[in-house]
Amino acid sequence: MLKKTRAWTMAAAVAATAVTVLSTGGVAAAGGDPKPGAESAGDRLFPYLGNGGYDVASYDVAFDYRPGTMKMTSAVQITASALQALSRFSLDSAGQKIHTVRVDGRPAGFTTRGEKLVITPEHWVRKGARFQVAITYTADRTANPPSPASPGAPVHFEHWYNKDDGFALFGQPDRAHLFFPMNDHPSDKARVTFRVTVPKDLQVAANGTLRSRSTSGGRTTYVYGTRDPIPTQVVQVAVGRFRQVRQTGPHGLPLTSFITPAFYAKAKRSVGLIPSQVAWVEKKIGARYPFEAYGVLGLKGGYSAAFEAAGLSTFAAEAGLTKPEETPTLVHELVHQYFGNAVSEKTWDDMWISEGHASYYTFLYKDEKGFEKLADAVKRAYMYDEDTRGTTGPPGRLKDPLDVLGSTNAPGFLMLYGLRLKVGDATFRAIERTFFEKYRNKAASTQDFIDVANGVSHRDLTAYVRSWIYGAKTPPTPAAT
Repeated sequence: MLKKTRAWTMAAAVAATAVTVLSTGGVAAAGGDPKPGAESAGDRLFPYLGNGGYDVASYDVAFDYRPGTMKMTSAVQITASALQALSRFSLDSAGQKIHTVRVDGRPAGFTTRGEKLVITPEHWVRKGARFQVAITYTADRTANPPSPASPGAPVHFEHWYNKDDGFALFGQPDRAHLFFPMNDHPSDKARVTFRVTVPKDLQVAANGTLRSRSTSGGRTTYVYGTRDPIPTQVVQVAVGRFRQVRQTGPHGLPLTSFITPAFYAKAKRSVGLIPSQVAWVEKKIGARYPFEAYGVLGLKGGYSAAFEAAGLSTFAAEAGLTKPEETPTLVHELVHQYFGNAVSEKTWDDMWISEGHASYYTFLYKDEKGFEKLADAVKRAYMYDEDTRGTTGPPGRLKDPLDVLGSTNAPGFLMLYGLRLKVGDATFRAIERTFFEKYRNKAASTQDFIDVANGVSHRDLTAYVRSWIYGAKTPPTPAAT
């Protein structure tokens, strides 16, 4: 039995908000015969991820953080649209104790099966209906089950990153559904709101911008929300003690960074570069920064990796923000805001779109700022791909799903570098800008990129791109043709 608290009452109220019933089916013919939604997005690398039959518009998540316990009273309200008539549907969910589920305000049946939460609404959901799912649950921050993709492999990351004054998240590539029930596939992006209640001496940072903050009874509730849809793999919310750095970027872009106090002084130099880095990336890609705000989160301790959380790139402060030689990594995570976050991958086989672009522009930055010559980076990446492609597989057909975060960088970078040599700088920039603008707030595939490249250049570049993304052997050294 959970002890009811004020914060729990708040969280439960969020989850149980009365809604207009739009989805209840009356006549099957009106929306087709109802049937269960698929329990997979059909992804080759991660076949257990994602769910079919609906498209998520938004998540509204409530956490009640209390020091001294790793469990949090939690709730999520999901707004979605039915792509078919649904007799039941599923969400990705792991490491959680589910308490109640309601669909459009009515109690719904549910069961957990592996990493799926299967929901049977009281009335089936008609095709085309917008419906809401309210779930109350306990989030367990000790839960860190290994990826089903490689169950025998050692756990690579801590996905709930716990520290003495709070926590932060790291959901890549397939663990974001540890945090709340969701449709955990990059093809289904959604707006995200976090409502987090903490002791008043702690702070909260999260995706998007701070919408409100209220204190009562010694506890403060922070509400953050995103303006734009983001992939579930890049959600972020952090609790702790932070020093804030407020800046203004190009076009008045709000920049707010949160740094662990112990590293604030040393991190200020790197954080101070963010406005100029945003301007540099905007110029190179030819498009404004895609979200409503940006900043970095600098954590103490051994945070897993530099992470492109949407609008709030996250680093281990000492390793990633205090050393001048690490400043190009800030550009890498910034470019991910364009490619990976604003333009997400249609499948995980398209991950080079994210990592290849982030690597390409980072190496351009390193060359211009004197960190490393571009020619040396190309040579090093080429040698790496020659040495590893036979073992890992090509970036679009990797053998081990957990290689998506490491084995897509070099070949994606080399393909883009060679493409610029083939078509010239002006045409390359037009390809990049057109691809970004066409698929902003959407998910894109390798074929989508090929189609844009062919259309903008008026050349058939299909064989070239496919050789780098799907070829069994490393293609010849990129050269102008």
